[in-house]
Amino acid sequence: MKRTRREILKAGAALAVTAGIPGRAFAQAGPVKVGMSMPQTGSLGAGGQAALVALRLWVDDVNQRGGLLNRKVELIAYDDQTNPANVPGIYTKLLDVDKVDLIIAPYGTVPTAPLMPMAKQRGLLVMGNFSFQVNAKVQHDMWFNNAPWNNASSWSDGFFAHGRKLGAKTVAFLAADQEFAQNLANGARELAKKGNIKAVYDQNYPPTTTDFSSLVRGIRAAKPDMVFVMSYPNDSVAIVRAVNEIGIGSGVKMFGGGMVGLQFTPIMASLGSLLNGIVNYNSYVPGMKYPGIEDFLKRYAQRAAEAKVDPLGFYLPPFNYAIGQMIEQAVNGTKSLEHKQLAAYLKKNEMKTVVGPIRYGKDGEWANARVVQAQFRGVVDKDVEQFRSPAKQVVIYPDAYKTGEVIAPFEKARKAKK
Repeated sequence: MKRTRREILKAGAALAVTAGIPGRAFAQAGPVKVGMSMPQTGSLGAGGQAALVALRLWVDDVNQRGGLLNRKVELIAYDDQTNPANVPGIYTKLLDVDKVDLIIAPYGTVPTAPLMPMAKQRGLLVMGNFSFQVNAKVQHDMWFNNAPWNNASSWSDGFFAHGRKLGAKTVAFLAADQEFAQNLANGARELAKKGNIKAVYDQNYPPTTTDFSSLVRGIRAAKPDMVFVMSYPNDSVAIVRAVNEIGIGSGVKMFGGGMVGLQFTPIMASLGSLLNGIVNYNSYVPGMKYPGIEDFLKRYAQRAAEAKVDPLGFYLPPFNYAIGQMIEQAVNGTKSLEHKQLAAYLKKNEMKTVVGPIRYGKDGEWANARVVQAQFRGVVDKDVEQFRSPAKQVVIYPDAYKTGEVIAPFEKARKAKK
């Protein structure tokens, strides 16, 4: 019996729907492509690799639930090597060659900044990824940064608030001479002024700096009450080692603040006891309770072991999984991949994620910041598993997650057992 053209097309569509991952049917339109640049090498590579494990876990989860709009989700990620110069070319390829439907920003401020003009010009929804104030000048209205801070005050206020409680009158600033650190430094300087804390040392250093001994000696000579550092991972490691070798001065009440990298498991394991006493920002530490976070971390740990990346995954991975969750909620809520509709949904609705509820402000940053300031205590050398304990990173801010009081001065905190 001859079949009509309509019957043949209908049969072909039915066959296409059955294609995809085993046990799950998807529509014939092809996959929903989510594209991004992600540092997998370079100074942010360790964090980027761990973040990708989390994103791929979300992709597998959403595909098991039927994908987006009954279409399989495919993640396309290229290594930007932590080099901002590579970012525009990568996103041009993603959009014009790979024809991705949605984009996620790279991890970090410096790699994300070059993406913003292109995103605004093309009218693209951008899910941000732990950057800081990259949209302050561009003012793109379809930007949604997933990071627990929103401005410099939210990042640094806990540090300075405790400094004031300890009677600090002076501060030393040490900052990398690049966009992230300078944005944070400018905000921290304003906080110091408002708190009547005088800057007795304020030094920027080139991002290529590897020897911080002279800078640490300069800080020590200035005799500040507090030392606020804004650094990227490689710098952070070198600064911590220099401080422990040279000493920062017996009058310093608190040291740390904005050091990126001290949240990464490989770095924490490498520095070990050298971390003790440091008060630094964080996004999540053990003991913080969110619906689904413990299950996520358990499943992440299994994937991370296979991929040989950060085995704990406290810093970036939960937030990258949350990016996927928000994309999923927006697409399901609008039944669309149209960027303006998705942006309108994200602006209007509170998102449910493994890092808690997220609501966005008009600037595309979290409406309610949740930056943690935690002090390293009783850390020993060569023991990764110790960092699963809440006792090793004691939350001193905010009050909702507080697990202890700050130990000061810094020299005393370095020697504290717990």
